[in-house]
Amino acid sequence: MVTGHSQGLGLALTRALLQQGVPVLGVSRRQFPKGLPEEHAPLQERCMNLADPQAMIDWLGSGALARFFEDAHQALLINNAGVVSPVGPMPVQAWSDIAHAVNLNVAAPLMLSAAVAQLGPHITDRRILHVSSGAGRSPYPGWSVYCATKAALDMHAQSAQQDQQARLRICSLAPGVIDTAMQAQIRQVNKAHFPNKDRFVQLKEQGELANPSDTAQKVLAYLLSP
Repeated sequence: MVTGHSQGLGLALTRALLQQGVPVLGVSRRQFPKGLPEEHAPLQERCMNLADPQAMIDWLGSGALARFFEDAHQALLINNAGVVSPVGPMPVQAWSDIAHAVNLNVAAPLMLSAAVAQLGPHITDRRILHVSSGAGRSPYPGWSVYCATKAALDMHAQSAQQDQQARLRICSLAPGVIDTAMQAQIRQVNKAHFPNKDRFVQLKEQGELANPSDTAQKVLAYLLSP
């Protein structure tokens, strides 16, 4: 299962998994771009707002996730969906944007992780990967909400590891600065709200942003490794 599978790193991860013959359940507000060859692994999609906790509860309660994995011995979950907004110091942060970010960046991954952990005993290998960020480990001015939500994923994975659950592995991985729509959004923000804007503009201009496809291959190599 890949969240935010319709664009950016999520799209690259989904393409790479399908090309490797791994069936994917993609959950996002948008559908996956069409045009995959027929010989690729099957893709199931659920168009849903992951930032809506009640929608998540209803969907998980429907048994849809369990049905997707009912014939599998291995379950992979990549919690990729996320937002960088609100950007700026607290006086300019809209309350609704804060709620949206926390629900999407934190509540949804934690709910899905618990759901995967609760799948039936026929799943002998469960692997959960949170897509984190260096912002979860280093503070940035203007990114207090984003930094906090990514730090939450890091701590969730570390704490879950301490539970030492059999047949379950989890990590929170920061894949680097990738050339995605999120980076384009960062380059367009008000510099007064995000003083580090010039650094990200420079990364783009100097061609130092990582390619999503290359990054996806590295992430999956780690996820699928012993």
